[in-house]
Amino acid sequence: MKRVIFNYTLQLPGKAHISLMSRLDYTLCLLFILALVAQPALAVNDSSYIAASNGKGYFALSAGGRSAPLFVSSEEEAGVIRAAKDLQADVNRVTNVQPNLIIAKKAPKAKQLVLIGTLGKSPVIDKLVKNKKLDVTGIAGKWETYLVQVVDKPMRGVDQALVIVGSDKRGTIFGMYDVSAQIGVSPWYYWADVPVKQQQNLYVMPGRHTDGEPAVRYRGIFINDEAPALAGWVTEKFGGFNAKFYVHVFELILRLKGNYLWPAMWGRAFYDDDPKNPELADMYGVVIGTSHHEPLMRAHDEWRRYGSGPWNYQTNQDTLQKFWREGIRRMGDNESLVTIGMRGDGDEPMSEKSNIALLEKIVKDQREIIAEETGKPAAETPQVWALYKEVQDYYDKGMRVPEDVTLLLADDNWGNIRKLPKIGDKKRLGGYGIYYHFDYVGGPRNYKWINTNPLPRIWEQLHLAYEYGVDRIWIVNVGDIKPMEFPTSFFLDYAWSPEKWPAERLDEYTRLWAAQQFGEKYAQEIAHLLAAYGKYNARRKPELLSPETYSLTNYREAERVVAEYNELAEKAEQLYQKMPAAYKDAFYQLVLYPVEASANLNALYLAVAQNHLYAKQGRAATNQMAEKARDLFATDQKLSKYYNEELSDGKWSHMMDQTHISYTYWQQPDKDVMPEVKEIKLPAAAAMGVAIEGAEGWWPASKEAAVLPALTPFGQQAFYIDVFNRGQAPFRYEVQSGAPWLKVDKTEGRIEDQQRLLVSVNWKQAPTGKQRVPITITGPDGKRVVVQAVVNNPASLQAENVKGFVESNGYVAMNAENYSRSVEAGGAKWKLIPDLGRTASAMMPFPVTAASRMPGENSPHLEYDMFLLDSGQVNVNVYVSPTLNYHNTAGLRYAIAIDDAEPQIVNIHKDNTTQSWDEWVANNIIITQSKHQVAKPGEHVLKIWMVDPGVVLQKIVVETGEGAKPSYLGPPESFRKTTASAVK
Repeated sequence: MKRVIFNYTLQLPGKAHISLMSRLDYTLCLLFILALVAQPALAVNDSSYIAASNGKGYFALSAGGRSAPLFVSSEEEAGVIRAAKDLQADVNRVTNVQPNLIIAKKAPKAKQLVLIGTLGKSPVIDKLVKNKKLDVTGIAGKWETYLVQVVDKPMRGVDQALVIVGSDKRGTIFGMYDVSAQIGVSPWYYWADVPVKQQQNLYVMPGRHTDGEPAVRYRGIFINDEAPALAGWVTEKFGGFNAKFYVHVFELILRLKGNYLWPAMWGRAFYDDDPKNPELADMYGVVIGTSHHEPLMRAHDEWRRYGSGPWNYQTNQDTLQKFWREGIRRMGDNESLVTIGMRGDGDEPMSEKSNIALLEKIVKDQREIIAEETGKPAAETPQVWALYKEVQDYYDKGMRVPEDVTLLLADDNWGNIRKLPKIGDKKRLGGYGIYYHFDYVGGPRNYKWINTNPLPRIWEQLHLAYEYGVDRIWIVNVGDIKPMEFPTSFFLDYAWSPEKWPAERLDEYTRLWAAQQFGEKYAQEIAHLLAAYGKYNARRKPELLSPETYSLTNYREAERVVAEYNELAEKAEQLYQKMPAAYKDAFYQLVLYPVEASANLNALYLAVAQNHLYAKQGRAATNQMAEKARDLFATDQKLSKYYNEELSDGKWSHMMDQTHISYTYWQQPDKDVMPEVKEIKLPAAAAMGVAIEGAEGWWPASKEAAVLPALTPFGQQAFYIDVFNRGQAPFRYEVQSGAPWLKVDKTEGRIEDQQRLLVSVNWKQAPTGKQRVPITITGPDGKRVVVQAVVNNPASLQAENVKGFVESNGYVAMNAENYSRSVEAGGAKWKLIPDLGRTASAMMPFPVTAASRMPGENSPHLEYDMFLLDSGQVNVNVYVSPTLNYHNTAGLRYAIAIDDAEPQIVNIHKDNTTQSWDEWVANNIIITQSKHQVAKPGEHVLKIWMVDPGVVLQKIVVETGEGAKPSYLGPPESFRKTTASAVK
């Protein structure tokens, strides 16, 4: 009996040890796999055309121990023939019955036959069309479009055929890979070790199966910032960034229905490192480009290798032209997108002396080189000009390139698109593209270690780009490829068909993707883990975390964040234990490691923060928290070591070498560094200290009164008091409440290090009105600390009469999605984007191309009912996504008012400085504030109007009196009377 045994454990704060690997009986795993067999094969699609049992008109791709032979014309493109071999291998992977692959001029006679071919390239396919056996009106003349169809009696000697036909080379390849995905072979079978679901019988249902024409013409990935992780892995496994490595990349891109690659470039040179690289890319059907700062198909590192003199066109024009000319000459007929323009050496800005006239001359000269070396007009060679960083400034100041050149717009490296064409702008022959980031090296901080890209935010920005006509090129920086598997799949799927995946279907997409990798049984649970850890990591990139990120004292914020992560880690571990052995490695890579490593890292920073606070307060638990932090740091290193050395028998060595702990500035540290912790010496005698929720001080040391946040029927129902020891000897404590209806959950006990007490109110017995009630805590030597509990039980406000949100402790916090009414107007409305944002879901004006407007009858608005306990000036803090001013106007705006007051126009980009942008992207939020007057306490309505599209509303905090206390995420949502929201 085969057993897989691991003894690796992870200890989560406040939890028992959770085993990452445990003994699993091979037989039980096999039974689980067999249970999966009965399920239909899944692709990330909303329909399947593969069945496990026969039906009328079905085609037996593999049945009864026999797989239907595959036929490809010998006149076909080499890339199609190669992909047919992948389909042959995929059928064998699923059924253990390899079909014959016939490459010939004529199709063989067979009862059932898979006919694969490209229109105009396969005489057999063309004859079917001519004889009206195959209708290709839906794909002929289209870009990369395929059709999969069962055809009865297509030709003499063949009873039934499964025809996989493409409008062009990649169309046919995509058709085959679609069949592969449908029968259960994940595009990530190699890159994430996703096992293939075994099925004895595979039947293709009748009908015309196609995904239509891709919406975006070029869809690809950029391998970037590849050291130390990917570079270490590639060097060890393949000896360098050579063809042995790149064939895996090419196949992945095509299986994901992408077609475009910017190869790795820091110290690498795609053409120069291995001449087979470009040859195989062209054969496979992958379009090669170079990054935004590598003109005319020359890698940046080639200038280091072969260049001479400065990278300066003003002083070294002839040398640069010769260098670039060789790039175009070497490119030959390989399908390519040629980057034009110029940045400074090493992806730096050009010198301050550079001007628009010089850059326009550079582009003019580069196009002359292209024309001369290709022997055809420059416009016939696809070209790209990347408006990246300062290059966009040149464009905004008037620099232009010929109309056939694609303008590659860019985000700000943090997933916020900088510029978009305007509705009504003249169409460009070369169109527009977008360069997006899932990974980045630069300010305010690198983020490279792990996935921090939640789908709703990706969707919102890409939807914005697509609706404004950006559909020629989509390319995304995926860093090391791993661990960006999930967002990479979505990026390329969405690029193919944005209309297919509206915001309402993002949950479904995530579930389908989980099912594609792991089957249906746990797909919903896995989808929740994937969505939640991405959301949590996006609150603040792991590299930006510090002990000070989340508040320790206000709203239990740091503890809540870690508890949320730990809940995910516990669920991930439970699912891991249920996974059969064949699925464990894939589950670890795609789910367990990112969840548990993220949870562990946040727990580490919480432990360090608590250690620092406890040291200031002299708590006996200070040194324990230091040791806990060291244990969590060691766990982080062990998790990475397991990934690198043991996972998949060491297949992914170095892939988790990326440092991520204790950055001191934007660039990564050479190694992870344990955060500083403090240790203290305790006196022998016991001494009592008391700390309370919402305060950093401790008593009896503090001179201020110890006052808890106010308890109300409409707010947080319990606040804590920490009673702690400041000495070595334990002591006993007693607690006396000043009122019988004010409850303390523990009234006496023995303390060695610390004890948390929870204070609450029995509202059925509590008197009305506002009052303070003392809570007396007595410790060693009869010493006492008195904590005041503020209790506010408004006589005029009863639960049954509440309408909307209710103020408590100086604020009303409202998640944007929980509006009372949404009023549509002028062909626009506020639309819910599920799960977008740091804490809940978001609202944004729709359509995103709607015209700007002033508040009034023509402007859609949201209304939020709320009950305020105070009058006078209130501050309203509106939390919006860090969307940029993509039309280069004065800024994106919304309007806001309370009740019937005149709406105020708020510009979310009013303070548009580099320092502000650093804060926006680091915090992943923009917080704007407006001031309003409220005449009297009671019911009020806060209204927010659309002024400009693009404003993504996440949260609203109305502050009265002293207002909300400092916290990273803002105060938790206030109490509200739940009623069905009305839409006018």
